[in-house]
Amino acid sequence: MDHGLPPRARIAGLGHHLPPRVVTNDDLAQLMDTSDEWIRERTGIRERRFVDDGTSCTDLAEAASRKALENAGWEPDDVEFILFATLSPDLFFPGNGARLQHQLGLGPIGALDLRTQCTGFVYALSVADALIRAGQYRRILVVGAEVQSRGLRMDDDGRDTAVLFGDGAGAACVEASDDERGFLAHSLHSDGANALDLCVRKPGSLQVPFVSAEDIAAGDTAPHMNGREVFRNAVRRFPEAIQEVLTATGTPASELKLLVPHQANARITEAVRRRMELPEEKVASNIERYGNTTAASIPIALSEAVEEGRVERGDLVCLAAFGAGFTWGATLLRY
Repeated sequence: MDHGLPPRARIAGLGHHLPPRVVTNDDLAQLMDTSDEWIRERTGIRERRFVDDGTSCTDLAEAASRKALENAGWEPDDVEFILFATLSPDLFFPGNGARLQHQLGLGPIGALDLRTQCTGFVYALSVADALIRAGQYRRILVVGAEVQSRGLRMDDDGRDTAVLFGDGAGAACVEASDDERGFLAHSLHSDGANALDLCVRKPGSLQVPFVSAEDIAAGDTAPHMNGREVFRNAVRRFPEAIQEVLTATGTPASELKLLVPHQANARITEAVRRRMELPEEKVASNIERYGNTTAASIPIALSEAVEEGRVERGDLVCLAAFGAGFTWGATLLRY
């Protein structure tokens, strides 16, 4: 290695954690006018995981983080900084990063929360890469975790979004490296023109009061989605971001060992796979079992792929996401 160059950042270890409670489509059909067939046809989801009472988003993150630390061969004290991506924090503020620092028993290290929703983990990896290349830190814990089940409207009015989302967490230990493994390129984008097509309207500082009983009754504290616009933009933006990182590194899509897309909807994943002309075995998909776990979906899917032997050291992997904001992005890495 030329020591005049900044270090490369790589993933040293991965971990994921899903709450044990399985919620099937038939379970949801007891709460709203839907069916297993209706949900599977439109989303590809058969079941998802919901937390039990007393389990927090930070609890899920802690469990995933401890697995990642063990996988990387790190001790908790090796962590120098935390990046925590979530749209479902335990509290409106402060962020979950500081809460995770405390639950892991770490010293007074820095902790930064990212609120880019479905793209949160991809954004967080790019920040970790930049901080390590800048020489500020050498070992960073990157987490994506969600408890979305408590914010869903479990009735006919909330059906379109309630059937989509699940709870879970994934984590990556990211460290400075002097070998060929690591992050090769990142592509990050946003366009707020469609912000209200995928959002939670309340609570928020746009109104007085911050949140009201009327807001809750109207369903404004639950997710709102314009499914047509989300689908139309996702199938366009996913391939664009993927192609950007491939082009930046002169890499043909055929050289990928695995594409790990955000698990938004099986129909979106299939559309992206076809546009990228990749065989099914080169595209990770676990939405059937977990639903859309937002910032947690990519680290869960990547961790599972490594655990199952679908990704090994030295393999070329692309991570890609699209979601609320709208935001989208991709990361190309050699695992």
